[in-house]
Amino acid sequence: MKLTFPIRIATACMVVVLSSCDKYLDRPPIGQINEDMITTDPSVTTVTALADAAYVPLSSTLNLLGDWAWNDGLVIRNDFIIEDIASGDMLKKWAPDGDQAWMDEVSSFNFTAQNPAFNGTWAYAFEGITRANRAIAQLENQELMAQIGMDAALRNRLLGELYFLRAFNYFDLVVNFGDAPLLLQPFTDFNEIYEAAKRVPKEEIWQQIQTDLVNAEGLLPAGKYADANAPWRVSQGAVLALQAKVALYNGRWQQVVDKVAELEQLGYYHLNANYFDNFDVGKEFAENEVVFAYDHRQGVVPRRGNGLTALMGWGFVAPSADFLAEFEPNDPRLAYTVDTENQNIYKLLGATNGGNKGNEDAPNNRIFIRWADILLWKAEALNELGNYPASISIINEVRARARTTPTIDGGQAPAGTLPARSTAVTDPAQIKQWLIHERRVELGFESHRLSDLRRWQLAEEVLSALGKNFRPYNYLYPIPQNEVDKSGGTIVQNEGY
Repeated sequence: MKLTFPIRIATACMVVVLSSCDKYLDRPPIGQINEDMITTDPSVTTVTALADAAYVPLSSTLNLLGDWAWNDGLVIRNDFIIEDIASGDMLKKWAPDGDQAWMDEVSSFNFTAQNPAFNGTWAYAFEGITRANRAIAQLENQELMAQIGMDAALRNRLLGELYFLRAFNYFDLVVNFGDAPLLLQPFTDFNEIYEAAKRVPKEEIWQQIQTDLVNAEGLLPAGKYADANAPWRVSQGAVLALQAKVALYNGRWQQVVDKVAELEQLGYYHLNANYFDNFDVGKEFAENEVVFAYDHRQGVVPRRGNGLTALMGWGFVAPSADFLAEFEPNDPRLAYTVDTENQNIYKLLGATNGGNKGNEDAPNNRIFIRWADILLWKAEALNELGNYPASISIINEVRARARTTPTIDGGQAPAGTLPARSTAVTDPAQIKQWLIHERRVELGFESHRLSDLRRWQLAEEVLSALGKNFRPYNYLYPIPQNEVDKSGGTIVQNEGY
């Protein structure tokens, strides 16, 4: 049975609230399962495939949403543009040129709402939400579950994963755009689509994120991995971590501490002895720090490789001088992050030999949450709560791991490298500065920096000092102008754009 035209539009791409729908109508099947099979011949296999498809928009695989659609910002996820390039840590290329000038506009904050970066960010997030909603609707259909005979434990696990993925995508939207359309079910007709084409207050988005995460926590099985045969899937630990991050971004400091304490009690995560083990493609899912990552794989169909490495082969992704200057003398993390001589970003290549550079199908994962990041959330919360020694101790734990990590040539950092911060300090402003520094060098090029500066309300100060045209209204990015236009005004543009 062929889906009717309106239904196919509704289920495939959410016209109005996603980027131009005609680009999506003839896309290849999700994995190896097409929509007719899901609709007319549902099975445990097709429903599971639908759930798995909700992970795909988190990948850095090339051309998921368009065929080299640079002008729509759809060639690859734009995290590195809206976070690292925008923050001044990263330059578009090692050698400045006119290629993809819209990235330079983001860097300088001389952009408009037509800039492809924002269309891409919006599109990838809503693609993930759409896919999650479609799978959730199937899994919540008790009659269908009985018909196909899906095991209750499998159903619950998949539902938990999907609630997390929906929350994860909405987190991106609310942090970058503020108010957004709130979509919680697949559409069946145009009236539903048009009704959904309006923004709801960000407070409602935050509440829905929290609701989804509570639901996910109650459905996912205990254990470091939700599925030992597929360690890339959303785990109980990933849910607790995102709950802590939501609390962090909303200033609920004690909840941050409590959620991280829950993670600590699980005993699954700790800092790897070697900093680079987080990024080493040969140690993926065999180390103990990464909490949530997208599992890139090479040579599979459909393609699942990391395409950011391809862009690096074309000269994209370089460090700014200001970022390089942030590292203290002899910090081993610098060489594992950036090799300026050979123009390699090792932590984004997954190896220290540059071997994946230029590879459109590289196997190194995209890391979203890891333990050092989480520990620094806790340090920040403890500082805000006035527990200064505990906050400083966590900062020192991260520094100690960096200091004792073997250098990239196999040696050891000289004595005196990265000395411990004094736990006698009781000035929260000084501790905050230590924290800001540590997050920048520990998590550099992992797409956190601009969000950090914005939530600390430091973006205008820091970026203006770098010569960027940051204005107070840039604390939110613009809604993609084509979304505003297509909605007929029901989606209202952010102030200043």
